[in-house]
Amino acid sequence: MSLTDRPRRVLAALVREYIASGEPVPSSILVGTAGLGVSSATVRSIVAQLEHEGFLQQPHTSAGRIPTDRGYRFYVDLLLESKRSARTASAVEARLRRDGAGSLVDSVVSQASGQVGFAIRPAHEAAVFDRVEFIPLSSTRVLVVIVARGGHVLQKAIDIGEQLTADELREAANYLNSELSGIPLHRARQVVLERMNQERLLYDVLMARAMRLASSTFTNLPDEQELYVEGAASLLATAHELNISMLQRLLAMIDEKQRLVRLLNEYIDGPGLTVVIGAEHPDPSLRPFSLVASTYDDGMGIGTIGVIGPTRMRYSRAITVVDGAAQAVSRVLRDPN
Repeated sequence: MSLTDRPRRVLAALVREYIASGEPVPSSILVGTAGLGVSSATVRSIVAQLEHEGFLQQPHTSAGRIPTDRGYRFYVDLLLESKRSARTASAVEARLRRDGAGSLVDSVVSQASGQVGFAIRPAHEAAVFDRVEFIPLSSTRVLVVIVARGGHVLQKAIDIGEQLTADELREAANYLNSELSGIPLHRARQVVLERMNQERLLYDVLMARAMRLASSTFTNLPDEQELYVEGAASLLATAHELNISMLQRLLAMIDEKQRLVRLLNEYIDGPGLTVVIGAEHPDPSLRPFSLVASTYDDGMGIGTIGVIGPTRMRYSRAITVVDGAAQAVSRVLRDPN
């Protein structure tokens, strides 16, 4: 439902005041903060209208009003219409270039917004092969170390069923590095299978050995997206707003990282910024919280960066920080120089 100018300004002023104070907002305060230049009676009438339409609620008969999730949503949509994050993006980009893009970007968000910050790296399916190393563990067991572009490392131990010297393993790795470098990991699996089907491999012992090793290497690679979380302790500062069971449910979900990743992926249906508020969460355990997230593109896949906090979060700052950080991460990862 759209609101005319006066109700819109009163609602925005009330949400800002409640976020700042945490206390129900009386109409008398809004007479000045809404900047309408109208009487107290007019403001009271507008507040009553907003409450009737579900944007506000009165927790106690004698108290002022607080926003409902619908009121927060309207306020956030106003912010999204006019969001400006260029300055934040530049500051975060400078920090990432100074400290290295491998630093935890979720920590940057958490420190800047005072919420729980998180970052989801693109799935391994989007990773690009850089090099592989084979390290002998025992007579037939080998530790495989796969390094993807950007410095991401995967490790797995395999049993190759034959005994190979360190030199033979190094030769096989050198061959694979020359053949597969720059190929997405999921495509590298296909390339290996195609090469193994070529009869000429039967006449080249090195190539055949390398492809057998590669076949074991790229089988059953994990393809879960990795979730990094920082700032969970900041939830303790909101303990007066959230009961212990609410905090425990969110912390449990953070511990079950893949569950949280799946849930977050349901929200992200396209590039850009996403804000999910309270009752909009399909998972009841998240309804005391709001989420602000934005996608970033590292040139190989799409990741996500964002914050989770109580519905009474500073949305303006969270949106600015998250959107700016996502832009900065995209630029740094796509052009690290």
